[in-house]
Amino acid sequence: MESEVTVRVMLVSPAMNAALREARFEGDAPLDESGVRRARAAAAGVPDAELCVSGGSERCLRTTEALGLRPGPEPAPADWDLGRWRGRRLSDVSDSEPEAVAAWLSDPSAAPHGGESLSELCARVGGWLDGLGEDRGRVLAVVEPAVVRAAVVHGLGLPATAFWRLDVAPLTLTQLSGRLGRWNLTCGQPLVSEGR
Repeated sequence: MESEVTVRVMLVSPAMNAALREARFEGDAPLDESGVRRARAAAAGVPDAELCVSGGSERCLRTTEALGLRPGPEPAPADWDLGRWRGRRLSDVSDSEPEAVAAWLSDPSAAPHGGESLSELCARVGGWLDGLGEDRGRVLAVVEPAVVRAAVVHGLGLPATAFWRLDVAPLTLTQLSGRLGRWNLTCGQPLVSEGR
């Protein structure tokens, strides 16, 4: 009987920045000084990996740098494309487009912002996850919280609406280990203790 090799995908959510504090749809804002300090303090808690990748947002790239990581040339999945809502506060969009926000939150196929629907995000991230070959070993990816949530939804075969029930704190580690069609989850491990 052949042994089945597993891959371990370690997803690190980036440090805090002003856009996250203000509940803005990603506007590709850089880390602030507090985020840089916290990421540097968390560097010792980052696990080793054979492959390191980073999302392309400024927040992911600066977090990767502050953690002392050198990502390979292969990119990690990009953040959720929220079209014309990008850079706006959730509260502002809710005030100006309540029906659109309600549809977006209740229907995984809705994309009233003109970007990617939740279903499309989960499928894209799931395709990346399933495309990681078993020969990859340990893969470390610094990715936006929406990507972490979509990976968990896909990896565990959850309905897309479960995405809204998952919280991903800054600088936490979420691990999916397994292989195509069978993933196990370890979630929410802080990279740095609260006392640091």
